[in-house]
Amino acid sequence: MGGAAFLLVVAAIIVVFVFRSKRRESPYSDRLQRYISNRGGVKYYVDPSTYEDPSEAVKEFAREIDPAHLKIEEVIGAAQFGEVSRGRYRPLGRRELLVAVKTLRWGVTDREKGVFLSEAGVLGQFDHPNVLKLEGVATHSPPERIITEFMENGPLDAFLRENEDQFSVLQLVGMVRGVGAGMRYLSEKNFVHRDLAARNVLVNSNLVCKVSDFGLSRLMRGLDHNMPTYTASLGSKIPVRWTAPEAFQHRKFSSASDVWSFGILMWEVMSYGERPYWDMSNQEVMKAVADQYRLPAPHNCPPALHSLMLQCWQAERGDRPAFDSLLSSLDRLIRHPASLKAEHPRSTSQTLLSPTPTDLSSVATVSEWLSALRMDRYKEEFERAHLDTLDRVSLITMEDVQGLGVNLLGHQRKIVSAAQQLRTHLTQGQVEV
Repeated sequence: MGGAAFLLVVAAIIVVFVFRSKRRESPYSDRLQRYISNRGGVKYYVDPSTYEDPSEAVKEFAREIDPAHLKIEEVIGAAQFGEVSRGRYRPLGRRELLVAVKTLRWGVTDREKGVFLSEAGVLGQFDHPNVLKLEGVATHSPPERIITEFMENGPLDAFLRENEDQFSVLQLVGMVRGVGAGMRYLSEKNFVHRDLAARNVLVNSNLVCKVSDFGLSRLMRGLDHNMPTYTASLGSKIPVRWTAPEAFQHRKFSSASDVWSFGILMWEVMSYGERPYWDMSNQEVMKAVADQYRLPAPHNCPPALHSLMLQCWQAERGDRPAFDSLLSSLDRLIRHPASLKAEHPRSTSQTLLSPTPTDLSSVATVSEWLSALRMDRYKEEFERAHLDTLDRVSLITMEDVQGLGVNLLGHQRKIVSAAQQLRTHLTQGQVEV
């Protein structure tokens, strides 16, 4: 009995030694065993950057595919380090699959090759119906390739813009719910995405949405704290319009900052792919968010859904709901479609709903209102349509705006949302006419 126990101890020491020898020393080294061990049935994500050679992570988490079983059909786009093609993959003993193939371009540096392969090292650790599935890699001979499932409808933002007003509110909420399910799975694996946005969600032929594009993703540090975070390097780019204030101010990323981004994604879905904060600059967005301004409800967005967005946009990250809570709320809305009526509440908060840092209490004319929205260019159109009083402007509809010829991306809905906000202030007596 004692001999058997001694052999088990020796075997454990050897396993740990081999495991550590495969990775360079890093801030994660003393916790890696916790990340890959099962605790509560969850296998934690391992950051490929903790490997001395990124290809080791690919070998560990991705299946090598024989290029002879892969047929490239058509180039469909460009990626950071090469091109993306549609193809067909016929694995031995399985039916043929339609796949997307990322091919590494010739002449890249070793560092670029490592970054390219690290995506496979990330994706290969995930298995969820709302996270893009990795089929495998082809790395034994150049050019190196990453093969994933093919998503027929492409990125969610472009898909929504191409199909504006073609879906019911319930269908849109179903898309949001799918993304939320994928993010709950990722957060449970102590994984932070950092770049959650509609452009980084793919849609298949059944309208199933799957989280993808893990280029900015990182492991969250500090798992023994209440709010684990990842600190971005100073040289990294941040997608400001989708980013929580603590992330663009202090570069502190966490599951809570992903929740903020999820709120922006909800807004994108309900506005059919509009650009968050419209034509505001990144600096204007950061200042507005820091000043507690939040995006207004998109046109015909149910108040219950906008309320969820506002919860995601709480200034204090600890006040934001977790993904499991958000998913429960979305499920309740789906089970009770009557709660998805697009009626707007009578009382709203200027601080929370203003699309731009505008003080409507100082607005007395239509001209001033347009100036506050930075839409002075449309003054003549409003005059020709006899929209010359704030009362008339506050009642403007989408059809009215379309009649004005305001066709620039995002401005139609922005004007209608601002008119709804103006109507609220007029009915509350906060604007003198």
